[in-house]
Amino acid sequence: MAYETLLLEKQGAVAIVKMNRPPVNPLNVKLYLELYDMLCELEADETVAAIVVTGAGEKAFAAGLDVKDVAGKSVAGILDFQYTVPKKCFEKLTGIAKPTIAAVFGLALGGGCEVALCCDLRIASVDATFGLPEINLGIMPGSGATQRLTRLVGTSKAKELMFTGDAIGADEAFRIGLVNKVVPKEKLMEETLALANKLAAKPRVALSLIKHCVDAGVDMDIASGLTLERNAFIVTYASEDGREGIGAFIEKRKPNYKGK
Repeated sequence: MAYETLLLEKQGAVAIVKMNRPPVNPLNVKLYLELYDMLCELEADETVAAIVVTGAGEKAFAAGLDVKDVAGKSVAGILDFQYTVPKKCFEKLTGIAKPTIAAVFGLALGGGCEVALCCDLRIASVDATFGLPEINLGIMPGSGATQRLTRLVGTSKAKELMFTGDAIGADEAFRIGLVNKVVPKEKLMEETLALANKLAAKPRVALSLIKHCVDAGVDMDIASGLTLERNAFIVTYASEDGREGIGAFIEKRKPNYKGK
């Protein structure tokens, strides 16, 4: 499938998805729909084991929603938009059964920040700026920040960032737990791909079930979460890769995982 707002590159078992609306990659309906389609394609592609999401160019990961896309919409129109276009895209990005890493540089504002929040892990370059400035337009985040940011950084800090609309740099984002690592800008893709390749070499069934248990367990009571974990553990134990990993450990050799 040809994409107008995205670039796709594959390096081994890692897919690199770049949002491509220069110069600052604002999110619009076309990008949301294409990102959903591309993620569906990558989820079904058995040669892809990990996904990196980033922005094209040098200025921005993504500078937020293209306001022209929603300006002038009726209440009914914005209701339809919210419950179809971004909802579908962000739910797929969050729920895809493969590990995702956001490689963030430059601006990651509003919806751009929310794209990063949907990924499993986030690596930021030193020049990255994160912010949720919707309050300054008289509105609020509408694509998951009130829920996903709060789960990452805690209630008080999440409220501060969304109440004020203030942006923060990469070091502060790391300090509060928004990103996993901060690296020099010239090392961003190198470091991100190193991590992505490390994950791509892991047993895929176990990776996907760890992701599912963590994400689903957050919204469960601990007893239900532990039951979910035990059942998932049994699935990994019975998997081909599970038997291979245990056998390789006993035989003191490197495991040969097949993603099954």
